[in-house]
Amino acid sequence: MKINLRAYMALFFGVIIIALTMLLSIAISRHSGETIKREIGNSLSTTAFLMADKLDSFMWSRIGEVEVLSQIDDIRSQEDLQTAQALMDQLKSSIHVFSWIGMTDSAGKVVAASDQILVGTDISNRPVYQEGRKGTYTGDVHDAFLLTNLLSSTSEEPLQFVDISRPLTDKNGNITGVLAAHLSWEWSEQVKDAVVQPLKDELSGAEVFVVSGLDDTILLGPDEMLGKVLEIQSVDRAKKGANSWLVEKWPDGKEYLTGFAVGDGNYDYTGLGWKVIVRIPTEHAFSPVDHLKSYIIKIGTISAVIFAIFGWFLAGYVTNPLKKISKAAHSLRTGNEAVIPYIKGIKDLEFLSGSIRDLVDSLLQTESNLGKMETLAHQDQLTGLGNRVAFDHFMKIAKLTNQSLSFMYLDLDGFKNINDTHGHHAGDLLLQEVANRLKESTGKTDKIYRLGGDEFLVILDTPSESGESGLANIANELIHNINQPYHIMDERLTVGCSIGCAIWPEHDLDPFTVISYADKALYASKKAGKNQFTFHRSSKINHLPGAQSPGR
Repeated sequence: MKINLRAYMALFFGVIIIALTMLLSIAISRHSGETIKREIGNSLSTTAFLMADKLDSFMWSRIGEVEVLSQIDDIRSQEDLQTAQALMDQLKSSIHVFSWIGMTDSAGKVVAASDQILVGTDISNRPVYQEGRKGTYTGDVHDAFLLTNLLSSTSEEPLQFVDISRPLTDKNGNITGVLAAHLSWEWSEQVKDAVVQPLKDELSGAEVFVVSGLDDTILLGPDEMLGKVLEIQSVDRAKKGANSWLVEKWPDGKEYLTGFAVGDGNYDYTGLGWKVIVRIPTEHAFSPVDHLKSYIIKIGTISAVIFAIFGWFLAGYVTNPLKKISKAAHSLRTGNEAVIPYIKGIKDLEFLSGSIRDLVDSLLQTESNLGKMETLAHQDQLTGLGNRVAFDHFMKIAKLTNQSLSFMYLDLDGFKNINDTHGHHAGDLLLQEVANRLKESTGKTDKIYRLGGDEFLVILDTPSESGESGLANIANELIHNINQPYHIMDERLTVGCSIGCAIWPEHDLDPFTVISYADKALYASKKAGKNQFTFHRSSKINHLPGAQSPGR
């Protein structure tokens, strides 16, 4: 069934417009999707960083309060334990995160404490006392069963605390005891809410984890995961100080968009190395991306249909004058001579028909020029032989056949001496004569290439019967002809010729490897005395002598 010009143009423009619209829609949706993904990922990594920073800032503030308390004379001297007791009660009452504050004597016995809890208890074996004697100490999150029983708690699980302690010294610098405090780990939930709440719309469904800097156990997170070791890539990268995001599979087998950061302390507080991880399931995190892609594709589809309909009417408007152009173009396409008609009356069609006429003339001229350029591109400008480009083109065709080709690599012996003695112009003239003799010494189907300088490559069909001896005869004939004297610029000049030969594809499937074998065989001829033919073999190189010629 034949399609008229209007239908053809409408179909053509419709398909092109639909394809372009769909491609643009997909490209825009992908770009927008990637942008949204990065924004969501950066939002998670920023949240993780803020959480880590606030945890460290909070700890730094509490450490500062303990340090200030330790400098009060009533605390340092331990002479007025009632006043010291009142000061610790006041601090605990003002800052509820302090679950317990106490001070010991030099032996590690608690002599005063908030709410008088653990007064009289020996804590000399506890890290909070032992490390506190050495300087300001902060201990990672841990359970405290003893305090859980003494403090009011609605949970059946033991309370978790973070330790802070520092030494108490008298005026002479002697240690009189240790001031210790337990911070309830519940404050981390408050910090999390303070960070996440303002971003609840952007981070809907997000879960926040705080991972220990000691053993990668989960300190804050869903109840069912608390205390478990978290082995994921985000934790490993956060350990190295990275603050970024990625999509990764978690131990539950699901993929999450994960932001991560590590607390690096605050001012003189070096931090406990807490890693903060914020995750959102990918299907939840990227749902806006999917919605955006669907929306853009729908808009693109509707736009494509509208433009296709518009193309139909536009094709109808221009179809009549274009029919004339199309008939002429069809004649040209089928190889017949035709002249593109010049359409008058419509400015754009006048321009179109005139441009097509000029284009046809230009194409004809360009085609002619391209033919000339292709010939020049494949020829060596000095000798008229084929060059490396022509060789590449020939091998592409040869690979499609099953014929065996022999590569003879030729190099002139004594050519450098002619250049040095008689000048490069004489050398160029001699190379032209050598090219002519190579043409005379080979068959019409044989290919000759100049690879550069005084190096030539002769490619001929491998003799099926005589084999190596046949190649040797051809090579010796080439050597003999090239050895004949040359009459150039009123001078009688002579050069020799060394030849190496290898066979494709017998020696290797790659023609350039076969050329390298022929080149090695050529240099074996040079080494053996020059003016000789050497045949490449897999295990050794066979020399076949020729007539001696001047040295290279």
